[in-house]
Amino acid sequence: MMSRLGLLNAGVAGRCPGPTVLIALLVSIAALVGCSDKQLDTTATQAAAKVNREEITVQQINFVLQQQRGLKLEQAEAASKQILERLIDQELALQKAQELRLDREPRVIQLIEAARREIVARAYAEKSAEAAAKPSADEIKKYYDAHPALFSARRIYTLQEVVIEAKAEQVSALREQLGASKNINEFVEYLKSNNYRFAGNQAVRTAEQVPLNMLDAISRLSDGQAMLVPTGVGAQVIVLAGSRSDPVDEARATPMIEQFLLNDAKRKLVESDMKALRVAAKIEYVGTFAKAAASSPAVSLPDLAASASTAQDGTSLPLDSESVGKGMGLK
Repeated sequence: MMSRLGLLNAGVAGRCPGPTVLIALLVSIAALVGCSDKQLDTTATQAAAKVNREEITVQQINFVLQQQRGLKLEQAEAASKQILERLIDQELALQKAQELRLDREPRVIQLIEAARREIVARAYAEKSAEAAAKPSADEIKKYYDAHPALFSARRIYTLQEVVIEAKAEQVSALREQLGASKNINEFVEYLKSNNYRFAGNQAVRTAEQVPLNMLDAISRLSDGQAMLVPTGVGAQVIVLAGSRSDPVDEARATPMIEQFLLNDAKRKLVESDMKALRVAAKIEYVGTFAKAAASSPAVSLPDLAASASTAQDGTSLPLDSESVGKGMGLK
């Protein structure tokens, strides 16, 4: 529960793997292990297995164990055995790949270098984020009070959704038709008769599973009401088929809000740091990239969450509540 606030196998079996699998294994080893046994401090490691002349160490197993989120203490021993077998398979594949000189192929070298760049750059971002301060009790309470739809007035929603492919100039007509329709069935028949491509579905979503920029708008709907939201490919009609109250008190929400605010502070700190690095650096675009940079800035396609904040202009429409349950053939 509260997944939004919480946010902030390589193996070889049977026959000998092909070159593609070996390349994936090499990258996996580079990402998971990070260095060879020869690079490890032997005084701080203990061998768990020997594969020909190379060792798999307890330190390597523990490193992989630390990446397993939600692993219970009683599961650690069984997980360690599975990880050891996987590392043995990786070591066998690595040794065979080196024998075949696959580690010297240009594509493999490129993959390893890309993995190295990603790991080192991420390490810098994590280091930069360490300066973020934990939110205060006042900040946590302020966030709780400012988001009743997530906490004190939290609901679980049964939503019917119709995603429609349409041109930007057709959205106004769709909005008008939704307002004129007596029920969702009538609106769907309009889509069919006018050859719109659309897809419908029904889902039960908790408040935190609704895009944050849409949550306030949906929380203002009464059961049986609908709203239209422009999207990057057309429009989405959302019908609130039903809902039930399921509030979260401040004490229960506090640790989740604290983690969310801390993660958000870290994100902003990293973004600010990267902007400063860009300002201080000399960046020169070359060739076709120079022309593209000079002609126009990068453009990102609008998504549903971003569009929702500007879509509330009286498009929340009451529909026949009996028809809502039958909309699009959904029970």
